[in-house]
Amino acid sequence: MSDFSYQNLTPDLILDAIESIGIYPESGLLPLNSYENRVYQFRSDVAKRYVAKFYRPNRWRNEQIKEEHAFSFEVAKSEVPVVCPLERDGESLFEHQGYRFALFPSVGGRQFEMDNLDQLEVLGRYIGRLHSVAKQYNFAHRPSVDTQSYLVQASEDILASECLPSSLQLAFSTVLEQVVKKTTEKFIVNDTIRLHGDCHAGNILWSQEQLMIVDLDDCRQGPAIQDLWMMLSGDRQNQSLQLDTLLGGYEEFSELDMSQLQLIEPLRAMRMVHYMGWLAKRWEDPAFPRNFSWFATDKYWEQQILALKEQLAALDEPALSIYP
Repeated sequence: MSDFSYQNLTPDLILDAIESIGIYPESGLLPLNSYENRVYQFRSDVAKRYVAKFYRPNRWRNEQIKEEHAFSFEVAKSEVPVVCPLERDGESLFEHQGYRFALFPSVGGRQFEMDNLDQLEVLGRYIGRLHSVAKQYNFAHRPSVDTQSYLVQASEDILASECLPSSLQLAFSTVLEQVVKKTTEKFIVNDTIRLHGDCHAGNILWSQEQLMIVDLDDCRQGPAIQDLWMMLSGDRQNQSLQLDTLLGGYEEFSELDMSQLQLIEPLRAMRMVHYMGWLAKRWEDPAFPRNFSWFATDKYWEQQILALKEQLAALDEPALSIYP
């Protein structure tokens, strides 16, 4: 099955897949904002709300998806509020007509407020608890946060993309090469653990005054700071205060090697390049030109040239420190 065969994922097939594991939708299927996978919310005939996730073909192997699910079950048992897939007869990954899928309880709530220090401290505690579990052993099948995939492969995908205007290719490729070189030099990791991997505000919800962590689809092996740095925003002083607050909760359950603060800007650079590479790689999927049309505009690439130049300068700045 090709990477972009979602056109065969019809509503009837989705409903048949869900019913094949004994869940019977009563409502229609509400598509949720997910471009990597296809995700739908529905209400069952017993008035329970669920989310069905149909995995992108050929992205993850079965053992990688099952390892993600096992990780979520493991951390949930340690009272980390993470949304886990449903199990049927000990299985959480299902298949129907060539499509792999999982079902999750639907969790509503408001988005995490990054500038709310009380929420940051609570989140720090839960990430610390998650990491205390994660440190017990390593992933066997999931990939790592590394420069090969986040920088080298992503750069190749970007430069091969027809979306990059020829008039800007030289300027863009020049600064991209500099960012890749400097980031690779600075991304020196001595210790890795299992991670959520994509811990940003969009994957944290507040539901009935309860924080909920969702979407472990990008869980990887990597440095612990990867699950913390995306919670920092604003100027350097604000980020220092936010970091101090996060770590105040985090270190109740897990210790952070403070030398990893030097990885924040390299990780930021890796995320920037990886995101552009992801869009370029997925451009054949009709959902991407439809929802990310700006990716093929001169204005976007001009902005990325500027952003990469600014990030190149940030890579030379001293590491972020705790708020005094």
